Amino acid sequence: MKVSNMRMRIVMAVAISAVFVLFSSYTWYPGVDADRPQGLLKSMMQVMNYYHYQPQDLNDQFSEHVFDQYIERLDYYKRFLTQEDLDKLKAYREGIDDEIESGSEEMFLLSVELFDKRVDQTEGFFQEILAQPFDFTKQENYENDPKQESFAANSEELKAKWRQSLKFQTLSRLSDMLDRQEKALEAKEEGYEVKTFEAMEVEARAKVLKNQEDWFARIRKTTLDDREAEYINAVLSIYDPHTGYFPPKDKSDFDIEISGKLEGIGARLSPEDGNIKVVYIVPGSPSFKQGELEVNDIITKVAQGEDGEPVDVTGMELDDAIQLIRGKKGTLVNLTVKKLDGSVIVVPIVRDVIEIEESFAKSAIVKREEDGLRIGYIDLPSFYFDFNDRNGRRCASDIKKEVQKLKAENVDGIVIDLRDNLGGSLNDVVEMSGYFIEQGPIVQVRSKQGRPQVLSDNDPSVLYDGPLVIMINSFSASASEIMAAALQDYDRAIVVGTTSYGKGTVQRFLALDDLLRTGAEADPVGDVKLTIQKFYRINGGATQQRGVVPDIILPDQYMKLDVGEREQAFSMPWDEISPATHRDWTDMPDRDKLRKASEARRKNSLQWEMIETNATRMRERQDQDIYPMEIEAYRAQEQSLREQSKEFRDLFKPIDGIEVVSPLADAEFINTDSVRIARYDRWHADLSKDVYVNEVINILGDMQKK
Repeated sequence: MKVSNMRMRIVMAVAISAVFVLFSSYTWYPGVDADRPQGLLKSMMQVMNYYHYQPQDLNDQFSEHVFDQYIERLDYYKRFLTQEDLDKLKAYREGIDDEIESGSEEMFLLSVELFDKRVDQTEGFFQEILAQPFDFTKQENYENDPKQESFAANSEELKAKWRQSLKFQTLSRLSDMLDRQEKALEAKEEGYEVKTFEAMEVEARAKVLKNQEDWFARIRKTTLDDREAEYINAVLSIYDPHTGYFPPKDKSDFDIEISGKLEGIGARLSPEDGNIKVVYIVPGSPSFKQGELEVNDIITKVAQGEDGEPVDVTGMELDDAIQLIRGKKGTLVNLTVKKLDGSVIVVPIVRDVIEIEESFAKSAIVKREEDGLRIGYIDLPSFYFDFNDRNGRRCASDIKKEVQKLKAENVDGIVIDLRDNLGGSLNDVVEMSGYFIEQGPIVQVRSKQGRPQVLSDNDPSVLYDGPLVIMINSFSASASEIMAAALQDYDRAIVVGTTSYGKGTVQRFLALDDLLRTGAEADPVGDVKLTIQKFYRINGGATQQRGVVPDIILPDQYMKLDVGEREQAFSMPWDEISPATHRDWTDMPDRDKLRKASEARRKNSLQWEMIETNATRMRERQDQDIYPMEIEAYRAQEQSLREQSKEFRDLFKPIDGIEVVSPLADAEFINTDSVRIARYDRWHADLSKDVYVNEVINILGDMQKK
């Protein structure tokens, strides 16, 4: 389950105190150098196999997996190592388990030696290649997906790979410059200096050269400790995708949130396959308000201010990218991002203070003119809870207040929107789900050993017993899935949207310094985050990998893409346990009838047709990463992608006959602050053109006819 940074500190403290007694006599193995990776690994494997939910056997298959993961992490873009280098390293591919047991580190040290030699060699490549102009009239293509590429057979092929990569980088910058010049000329921009194609090509190459020099400078700052951490993480990744090693420096940066660590734009970033990926947009943040930066976007360049030079962050360490994005309130940062559909856009964001208020639950009443239907809509961005303040804000209490506001206005039904909700507090999920049932189990939690623990709502009262819909999508995860699954299993709510993310595991931090060290004078080792439990629905099935399948599928643009827990390497499998005894809700309309009515409406809708068409287009783009390197063909392809993306974005307009207002109980709170008034007006305007909310209103209308 996703856990906030605040909560993680508490979890860490509990975990440390719990395990220290068990390992109070645990010491380092004699003769093992604690500052080498294999010495740490040998001890860490004991910790992993004792605590991890799914221990691994150290054998040849395990070794092969580690080897493949490590090589991918070491040289994801295949720009340094050659097949000759790999052949030398492959001698160790089945013996990593033996190296861990013996405390040897031959393969790791050889990989560092080979990599460093190639860094020296390729630095000469890019300086030589970029000294001459490229021919952008030549018909050739560039494969931009490293997974579709092989390692160069030798140094000669490696140099050819570098030439292709450098030419493509120059082409991308040159295309941006041509676009900028065309817009300036069209707008008759005063003072703009018109440049020839040749002059821009020279300038583009110079920028790529500077970017490469900066990149190699960062590579040379990489320490042996950094490489060791990467190797250890390759080993731990075989357990599951959420298990990993955090050296002392990295632990403080865990789950970096730009709203806190990077003051200003409000997004959470994660390194993935050599890219900087957006994994969360903070509600109420500048990114959230600007609206164009989305989860799963890849940030490729960062530029400061109106005219700042874009810095390529592809392959850059996350910390270094963060330094570029961080900035003072009121300053502008331009992010060049690659969308899931392959289009590339520049997202301008003015850094600002995050409005924490926006991250809390809030409600609105959506009114339909044709039949007077009044639906209560509740937005829940996350399952928040202040673990440092027992009297602080918590989502269960806030949801209770929002439901009471809506009940006071006699709404005809309530919808709780859990789209893009990544999870949070488990206790609040249990309490909140209990508002809508009499009492009974909500979720089952199982550790590696022992029987599943059933977490139940023990309050027989029901806060709201009317028609209820839960909205989810591909990025609803963990706690969101627990709530949606529980209310679906009770036959209490209709779940609509797309199949959820499918993360049904919980992680915990263990402090290795307390587990493995015996002397206060020893250097800090760091922490390990590992999976310790799995969640199960009350029907016995796990949410892991499969997620929650809605009762009514509402297609979205991501539904055909490879997203979700099931796409992660070494993701833990789905399984099931015995169901928990519960009593179904007895006042629900026929799901099949509701589903067929929804499908009939969407069948004749241009918007829904376009959504499905766009989903297919995005699927096709996800599988296609080949770019022409002839300038006109490249620009035509980029323009086509931009137009297709814009066509989809322009599809959503205010829906006739729909009005969105705040509950009367919120009037004083909203109307005493002009900034808050504008914020709520903007939110209401967004809801009034949300086709998903509109279809949920239709579904709730159908539920009135049961």
